[in-house]
Amino acid sequence: MISNLLLLFAQAPAAPAQTTPAPQVRDVSTQLEEICTRNNVPGIVALALRGHDIVGRGAAGVRKRGAPEKVSFADQFHIGSCTKAMTATLAAILVEEGKLKWNTSLFEVFPDLEAKAASGWNEETLSALLQNRGGLPAELMEDNLWIRLWRATGPARDQRRMLLEGVLLHPPLSQPGSTYLYANANYAVAGSMCEAAAGGSYEELITKKLFEPLGMTSAGFGPPGNASSLDQPRGHEASGTPVGLTGNADNPECITPAGRVHCTISDWSKFIAFHLAGARAVRGLAPETGTKLLSKESFEMLQSSPEGPDKGYAMGWGVTTRPWGGDVLVHSGSNNLWYCVVWIAPEKDFAVLACCNQGGKPGETACDNAATALITSLLGPTLAPKPATPQPQTPK
Repeated sequence: MISNLLLLFAQAPAAPAQTTPAPQVRDVSTQLEEICTRNNVPGIVALALRGHDIVGRGAAGVRKRGAPEKVSFADQFHIGSCTKAMTATLAAILVEEGKLKWNTSLFEVFPDLEAKAASGWNEETLSALLQNRGGLPAELMEDNLWIRLWRATGPARDQRRMLLEGVLLHPPLSQPGSTYLYANANYAVAGSMCEAAAGGSYEELITKKLFEPLGMTSAGFGPPGNASSLDQPRGHEASGTPVGLTGNADNPECITPAGRVHCTISDWSKFIAFHLAGARAVRGLAPETGTKLLSKESFEMLQSSPEGPDKGYAMGWGVTTRPWGGDVLVHSGSNNLWYCVVWIAPEKDFAVLACCNQGGKPGETACDNAATALITSLLGPTLAPKPATPQPQTPK
Protein backbone atom coordinates (compact mmCIF):
# COMPACT_ATOMS: atom_id res chain seq x y z
CA MET A 1 0.00 0.00 0.00
CA ILE A 2 2.78 2.39 0.94
CA SER A 3 4.64 1.60 -2.27
CA ASN A 4 1.46 2.31 -4.31
CA LEU A 5 1.08 5.70 -2.61
CA LEU A 6 4.71 6.51 -3.34
CA LEU A 7 4.13 5.57 -6.97
CA LEU A 8 1.09 7.87 -7.15
CA PHE A 9 3.08 10.75 -5.71
CA ALA A 10 5.94 10.05 -8.08
CA GLN A 11 3.56 10.11 -11.06
CA ALA A 12 1.55 13.16 -9.94
CA PRO A 13 2.35 16.41 -11.73
CA ALA A 14 4.62 18.73 -9.81
CA ALA A 15 2.96 21.66 -8.08
CA PRO A 16 3.44 24.90 -9.96
CA ALA A 17 6.49 26.81 -8.76
CA GLN A 18 5.71 29.82 -6.61
CA THR A 19 6.83 32.96 -8.42
CA THR A 20 7.16 36.42 -7.01
CA PRO A 21 5.28 38.90 -9.15
CA ALA A 22 7.45 41.48 -10.83
CA PRO A 23 7.30 44.79 -8.98
CA GLN A 24 5.36 47.61 -10.55
CA VAL A 25 7.72 50.16 -12.09
CA ARG A 26 6.74 53.79 -11.64
CA ASP A 27 7.42 55.92 -14.73
CA VAL A 28 8.69 59.37 -13.76
CA SER A 29 9.48 60.56 -17.29
CA THR A 30 6.89 63.35 -17.10
CA GLN A 31 8.47 64.67 -13.91
CA LEU A 32 11.90 64.47 -15.52
CA GLU A 33 10.66 66.51 -18.50
CA GLU A 34 9.61 69.23 -16.07
CA ILE A 35 12.99 69.02 -14.33
CA CYS A 36 14.82 69.38 -17.67
CA THR A 37 12.78 72.45 -18.52
CA ARG A 38 13.08 74.05 -15.09
CA ASN A 39 16.88 73.61 -14.99
CA ASN A 40 17.46 74.14 -18.72
CA VAL A 41 19.45 70.93 -19.16
CA PRO A 42 19.39 68.82 -22.35
CA GLY A 43 18.62 65.39 -20.93
CA ILE A 44 18.31 63.25 -17.82
CA VAL A 45 17.68 59.66 -16.74
CA ALA A 46 16.81 58.41 -13.27
CA LEU A 47 16.14 55.07 -11.61
CA ALA A 48 15.12 53.70 -8.21
CA LEU A 49 15.81 50.25 -6.77
CA ARG A 50 14.22 48.19 -4.07
CA GLY A 51 16.69 45.40 -3.55
CA HIS A 52 17.69 44.23 -7.01
CA ASP A 53 14.39 45.29 -8.57
CA ILE A 54 13.88 48.50 -10.53
CA VAL A 55 10.78 50.15 -9.03
CA GLY A 56 10.98 53.55 -10.69
CA ARG A 57 12.62 54.99 -13.74
CA GLY A 58 12.36 57.64 -16.40
CA ALA A 59 14.13 59.40 -19.26
CA ALA A 60 13.62 62.86 -20.70
CA GLY A 61 15.19 65.43 -22.99
CA VAL A 62 17.61 65.13 -25.88
CA ARG A 63 21.05 63.68 -26.45
CA LYS A 64 22.44 67.00 -27.65
CA ARG A 65 21.07 70.48 -27.18
CA GLY A 66 19.40 71.60 -30.39
CA ALA A 67 19.25 68.07 -31.87
CA PRO A 68 16.05 66.04 -32.19
CA GLU A 69 17.39 62.69 -30.92
CA LYS A 70 15.66 61.87 -27.63
CA VAL A 71 17.42 60.53 -24.56
CA SER A 72 16.61 56.85 -24.09
CA PHE A 73 16.69 54.76 -20.95
CA ALA A 74 19.20 52.55 -22.82
CA ASP A 75 21.59 55.45 -23.44
CA GLN A 76 25.05 55.53 -21.89
CA PHE A 77 26.00 58.28 -19.45
CA HIS A 78 29.37 59.29 -18.04
CA ILE A 79 29.38 58.67 -14.26
CA GLY A 80 32.57 60.55 -13.34
CA SER A 81 33.75 60.01 -9.78
CA CYS A 82 31.13 57.34 -9.13
CA THR A 83 33.83 55.22 -10.80
CA LYS A 84 35.75 55.41 -7.51
CA ALA A 85 33.51 52.90 -5.73
CA MET A 86 34.08 50.52 -8.66
CA THR A 87 37.85 50.86 -8.38
CA ALA A 88 37.71 50.21 -4.64
CA THR A 89 35.54 47.15 -5.32
CA LEU A 90 38.10 45.86 -7.82
CA ALA A 91 40.78 46.28 -5.15
CA ALA A 92 38.62 44.31 -2.69
CA ILE A 93 38.30 41.48 -5.21
CA LEU A 94 42.10 41.40 -5.57
CA VAL A 95 42.46 41.38 -1.78
CA GLU A 96 40.18 38.36 -1.57
CA GLU A 97 42.19 36.70 -4.34
CA GLY A 98 45.35 37.21 -2.27
CA LYS A 99 46.99 39.51 -4.81
CA LEU A 100 46.88 42.52 -2.50
CA LYS A 101 46.24 43.37 1.15
CA TRP A 102 44.55 46.49 2.47
CA ASN A 103 47.82 47.44 4.14
CA THR A 104 49.99 46.64 1.11
CA SER A 105 52.45 49.51 0.88
CA LEU A 106 53.17 51.42 -2.29
CA PHE A 107 56.79 50.32 -2.36
CA GLU A 108 55.89 46.66 -1.90
CA VAL A 109 54.27 46.93 -5.32
CA PHE A 110 56.76 49.41 -6.83
CA PRO A 111 60.11 48.68 -5.10
CA ASP A 112 62.03 50.31 -7.95
CA LEU A 113 60.54 53.70 -7.11
CA GLU A 114 61.54 53.88 -3.45
CA ALA A 115 65.06 55.20 -4.04
CA LYS A 116 63.76 57.91 -6.39
CA ALA A 117 60.92 59.10 -4.15
CA ALA A 118 60.90 62.07 -1.79
CA SER A 119 60.70 61.25 1.90
CA GLY A 120 57.35 60.48 3.50
CA TRP A 121 55.91 57.94 1.08
CA ASN A 122 57.03 54.77 2.92
CA GLU A 123 53.75 54.60 4.88
CA GLU A 124 51.52 54.86 1.80
CA THR A 125 49.06 51.96 1.60
CA LEU A 126 46.26 50.76 -0.63
CA SER A 127 43.59 51.50 1.98
CA ALA A 128 44.86 55.05 2.59
CA LEU A 129 44.63 55.81 -1.11
CA LEU A 130 41.10 54.41 -1.44
CA GLN A 131 39.93 56.40 1.61
CA ASN A 132 41.30 59.59 0.00
CA ARG A 133 43.85 59.82 2.81
CA GLY A 134 46.90 59.17 0.68
CA GLY A 135 48.43 62.62 1.01
CA LEU A 136 48.37 63.14 -2.76
CA PRO A 137 47.52 66.60 -4.14
CA ALA A 138 44.12 67.41 -5.61
CA GLU A 139 45.86 69.52 -8.27
CA LEU A 140 48.82 68.00 -10.13
CA MET A 141 50.49 71.29 -10.99
CA GLU A 142 54.03 70.67 -9.73
CA ASP A 143 56.54 70.39 -12.60
CA ASN A 144 53.67 70.89 -15.08
CA LEU A 145 52.63 67.29 -14.42
CA TRP A 146 48.96 67.85 -15.28
CA ILE A 147 49.84 69.45 -18.62
CA ARG A 148 52.21 66.60 -19.41
CA LEU A 149 49.49 64.08 -18.57
CA TRP A 150 47.09 65.83 -20.93
CA ARG A 151 49.66 65.55 -23.70
CA ALA A 152 50.64 61.95 -22.92
CA THR A 153 50.03 59.21 -25.47
CA GLY A 154 50.49 55.47 -25.39
CA PRO A 155 48.94 52.86 -23.08
CA ALA A 156 46.87 54.20 -20.20
CA ARG A 157 48.84 52.01 -17.80
CA ASP A 158 52.06 53.83 -18.77
CA GLN A 159 50.33 57.18 -18.29
CA ARG A 160 49.34 56.19 -14.75
CA ARG A 161 52.94 55.20 -14.08
CA MET A 162 53.95 58.67 -15.30
CA LEU A 163 51.51 60.24 -12.83
CA LEU A 164 52.86 58.13 -9.98
CA GLU A 165 56.50 58.93 -10.73
CA GLY A 166 55.68 62.64 -10.95
CA VAL A 167 53.83 62.69 -7.63
CA LEU A 168 56.60 60.84 -5.79
CA LEU A 169 59.13 63.57 -6.60
CA HIS A 170 57.57 65.70 -3.85
CA PRO A 171 56.70 64.78 -0.24
CA PRO A 172 53.07 63.90 0.55
CA LEU A 173 50.86 66.78 1.68
CA SER A 174 50.10 64.87 4.89
CA GLN A 175 51.20 61.62 6.47
CA PRO A 176 49.51 58.85 4.46
CA GLY A 177 46.46 57.55 6.29
CA SER A 178 46.12 60.57 8.56
CA THR A 179 44.12 63.27 6.79
CA TYR A 180 41.20 63.26 4.36
CA LEU A 181 41.86 65.13 1.11
CA TYR A 182 39.75 64.23 -1.92
CA ALA A 183 42.08 63.73 -4.89
CA ASN A 184 41.70 61.85 -8.15
CA ALA A 185 45.40 61.03 -7.98
CA ASN A 186 44.75 58.76 -4.97
CA TYR A 187 42.60 56.53 -7.15
CA ALA A 188 44.89 56.72 -10.18
CA VAL A 189 47.72 55.37 -7.99
CA ALA A 190 45.44 52.73 -6.43
CA GLY A 191 44.57 51.66 -9.98
CA SER A 192 48.28 51.36 -10.75
CA MET A 193 48.73 49.16 -7.68
CA CYS A 194 45.95 46.88 -8.96
CA GLU A 195 47.61 46.70 -12.37
CA ALA A 196 51.01 45.80 -10.94
CA ALA A 197 49.62 43.22 -8.51
CA ALA A 198 47.28 41.43 -10.90
CA GLY A 199 48.87 42.02 -14.30
CA GLY A 200 47.11 43.69 -17.20
CA SER A 201 45.64 47.14 -17.46
CA TYR A 202 43.08 48.58 -15.07
CA GLU A 203 40.57 48.65 -17.91
CA GLU A 204 41.05 44.93 -18.58
CA LEU A 205 40.94 43.99 -14.91
CA ILE A 206 37.77 45.85 -13.99
CA THR A 207 35.99 44.63 -17.10
CA LYS A 208 36.86 40.99 -16.42
CA LYS A 209 36.52 40.94 -12.64
CA LEU A 210 33.60 43.33 -12.07
CA PHE A 211 31.67 44.44 -15.14
CA GLU A 212 31.35 41.01 -16.75
CA PRO A 213 30.29 39.14 -13.57
CA LEU A 214 27.66 41.82 -12.87
CA GLY A 215 26.39 41.79 -16.47
CA MET A 216 27.37 45.41 -17.10
CA THR A 217 27.69 44.96 -20.85
CA SER A 218 27.45 48.67 -21.69
CA ALA A 219 30.33 49.75 -19.42
CA GLY A 220 33.25 51.47 -21.10
CA PHE A 221 35.72 54.31 -20.60
CA GLY A 222 35.70 57.96 -21.59
CA PRO A 223 32.79 59.76 -23.26
CA PRO A 224 30.23 57.39 -24.79
CA GLY A 225 29.34 57.13 -28.47
CA ASN A 226 31.21 57.72 -31.69
CA ALA A 227 31.87 60.87 -33.66
CA SER A 228 30.13 59.76 -36.86
CA SER A 229 26.58 59.75 -35.45
CA LEU A 230 24.59 60.94 -32.47
CA ASP A 231 24.19 57.39 -31.21
CA GLN A 232 24.72 58.38 -27.55
CA PRO A 233 24.27 61.55 -25.49
CA ARG A 234 26.94 64.23 -25.64
CA GLY A 235 28.31 66.03 -22.62
CA HIS A 236 27.58 69.74 -22.16
CA GLU A 237 29.46 72.47 -20.37
CA ALA A 238 27.78 74.23 -17.45
CA SER A 239 26.82 76.98 -19.91
CA GLY A 240 24.88 74.41 -21.94
CA THR A 241 27.33 74.22 -24.85
CA PRO A 242 27.63 70.66 -26.24
CA VAL A 243 31.10 69.13 -26.49
CA GLY A 244 32.30 66.56 -29.02
CA LEU A 245 34.23 63.37 -28.35
CA THR A 246 37.77 64.69 -28.80
CA GLY A 247 39.98 67.28 -27.14
CA ASN A 248 38.59 68.22 -23.73
CA ALA A 249 35.71 65.75 -23.80
CA ASP A 250 37.11 63.99 -20.72
CA ASN A 251 40.01 63.86 -18.29
CA PRO A 252 43.33 62.24 -19.29
CA GLU A 253 43.31 58.45 -19.47
CA CYS A 254 45.51 58.18 -16.38
CA ILE A 255 42.50 59.32 -14.33
CA THR A 256 40.24 56.45 -15.43
CA PRO A 257 40.25 54.66 -12.02
CA ALA A 258 39.07 57.92 -10.44
CA GLY A 259 36.34 58.86 -12.89
CA ARG A 260 36.09 57.89 -16.56
CA VAL A 261 33.52 55.06 -16.70
CA HIS A 262 30.35 55.33 -18.78
CA CYS A 263 27.39 52.94 -18.90
CA THR A 264 23.61 52.82 -19.05
CA ILE A 265 21.85 53.72 -15.83
CA SER A 266 20.37 50.22 -15.68
CA ASP A 267 23.85 48.69 -15.83
CA TRP A 268 25.06 51.13 -13.19
CA SER A 269 22.11 50.03 -11.06
CA LYS A 270 23.46 46.46 -11.12
CA PHE A 271 26.58 47.67 -9.35
CA ILE A 272 24.48 49.74 -6.94
CA ALA A 273 22.18 46.78 -6.16
CA PHE A 274 25.34 44.75 -5.47
CA HIS A 275 26.48 47.32 -2.88
CA LEU A 276 22.97 47.72 -1.46
CA ALA A 277 22.85 43.97 -0.77
CA GLY A 278 26.30 44.09 0.79
CA ALA A 279 25.36 47.07 2.97
CA ARG A 280 22.27 45.27 4.26
CA ALA A 281 24.34 42.21 5.17
CA VAL A 282 26.91 44.38 6.97
CA ARG A 283 24.13 45.96 9.05
CA GLY A 284 22.47 42.63 9.87
CA LEU A 285 19.44 43.47 7.74
CA ALA A 286 19.99 40.44 5.48
CA PRO A 287 21.54 37.04 6.25
CA GLU A 288 24.15 37.31 3.50
CA THR A 289 25.37 39.52 0.70
CA GLY A 290 23.85 37.36 -2.03
CA THR A 291 27.03 37.47 -4.10
CA LYS A 292 30.09 35.30 -4.46
CA LEU A 293 32.19 38.22 -5.67
CA LEU A 294 32.81 39.69 -2.22
CA SER A 295 32.45 38.72 1.42
CA LYS A 296 30.54 40.71 4.04
CA GLU A 297 33.89 41.68 5.56
CA SER A 298 35.00 43.25 2.27
CA PHE A 299 31.76 45.24 1.97
CA GLU A 300 32.25 46.47 5.52
CA MET A 301 35.76 47.66 4.68
CA LEU A 302 34.56 49.40 1.52
CA GLN A 303 31.62 51.16 3.14
CA SER A 304 33.05 52.22 6.53
CA SER A 305 34.66 55.59 7.10
CA PRO A 306 37.73 55.86 9.34
CA GLU A 307 36.95 57.53 12.67
CA GLY A 308 38.21 61.00 13.45
CA PRO A 309 37.26 64.65 13.08
CA ASP A 310 37.19 64.40 9.28
CA LYS A 311 35.27 61.13 9.08
CA GLY A 312 32.56 60.70 6.49
CA TYR A 313 34.33 59.17 3.48
CA ALA A 314 34.80 55.44 3.04
CA MET A 315 36.18 53.87 -0.16
CA GLY A 316 34.30 55.59 -2.97
CA TRP A 317 31.34 56.36 -0.69
CA GLY A 318 30.27 59.29 1.39
CA VAL A 319 28.85 58.00 4.68
CA THR A 320 26.10 60.08 6.27
CA THR A 321 22.50 60.00 7.53
CA ARG A 322 19.20 61.28 6.16
CA PRO A 323 15.75 61.31 7.80
CA TRP A 324 14.20 59.62 4.77
CA GLY A 325 16.77 56.80 4.66
CA GLY A 326 18.65 56.46 7.94
CA ASP A 327 22.35 55.64 7.49
CA VAL A 328 23.07 56.15 3.80
CA LEU A 329 25.89 55.90 1.27
CA VAL A 330 26.16 58.65 -1.33
CA HIS A 331 28.41 59.80 -4.15
CA SER A 332 28.25 62.15 -7.07
CA GLY A 333 30.33 62.31 -10.22
CA SER A 334 31.18 64.88 -12.86
CA ASN A 335 33.91 65.72 -15.33
CA ASN A 336 32.27 69.16 -15.73
CA LEU A 337 30.37 67.96 -18.82
CA TRP A 338 28.12 65.37 -17.14
CA TYR A 339 26.69 64.96 -13.67
CA CYS A 340 25.36 61.99 -11.71
CA VAL A 341 24.40 61.13 -8.16
CA VAL A 342 23.51 57.96 -6.24
CA TRP A 343 22.01 57.41 -2.78
CA ILE A 344 21.88 54.00 -1.09
CA ALA A 345 19.59 53.54 1.93
CA PRO A 346 20.17 50.01 3.32
CA GLU A 347 17.52 50.34 6.06
CA LYS A 348 14.90 50.96 3.35
CA ASP A 349 16.41 48.40 0.93
CA PHE A 350 16.32 51.32 -1.47
CA ALA A 351 18.61 53.23 -3.82
CA VAL A 352 18.13 56.08 -6.27
CA LEU A 353 20.35 57.11 -9.20
CA ALA A 354 20.23 60.04 -11.62
CA CYS A 355 22.40 61.10 -14.58
CA CYS A 356 22.42 64.31 -16.63
CA ASN A 357 24.38 65.14 -19.78
CA GLN A 358 25.30 68.62 -18.55
CA GLY A 359 27.83 69.56 -15.93
CA GLY A 360 28.02 72.41 -13.45
CA LYS A 361 25.22 73.63 -11.21
CA PRO A 362 22.44 72.94 -13.76
CA GLY A 363 23.32 69.24 -14.00
CA GLU A 364 23.81 68.95 -10.26
CA THR A 365 20.46 70.56 -9.43
CA ALA A 366 18.62 68.53 -12.08
CA CYS A 367 19.99 65.25 -10.67
CA ASP A 368 19.14 66.27 -7.12
CA ASN A 369 15.61 67.19 -8.25
CA ALA A 370 15.24 63.79 -9.96
CA ALA A 371 16.49 61.90 -6.89
CA THR A 372 14.12 63.87 -4.69
CA ALA A 373 11.19 63.15 -7.01
CA LEU A 374 11.81 59.39 -6.85
CA ILE A 375 12.32 59.41 -3.09
CA THR A 376 9.10 61.37 -2.63
CA SER A 377 7.02 59.20 -4.93
CA LEU A 378 8.32 55.85 -3.68
CA LEU A 379 9.02 56.38 0.01
CA GLY A 380 6.19 58.81 0.64
CA PRO A 381 6.02 62.55 1.25
CA THR A 382 6.47 62.22 5.02
CA LEU A 383 9.86 60.59 4.44
CA ALA A 384 10.97 62.76 1.56
CA PRO A 385 13.37 65.68 1.85
CA LYS A 386 11.69 68.96 2.75
CA PRO A 387 12.85 71.58 0.26
CA ALA A 388 13.84 74.99 1.52
CA THR A 389 12.46 76.60 -1.65
CA PRO A 390 9.62 75.72 -4.04
CA GLN A 391 12.11 73.74 -6.14
CA PRO A 392 13.32 70.37 -4.75
CA GLN A 393 16.86 70.46 -3.47
CA THR A 394 19.52 67.89 -2.64
CA PRO A 395 17.99 65.04 -0.58
CA LYS A 396 18.51 65.80 3.12
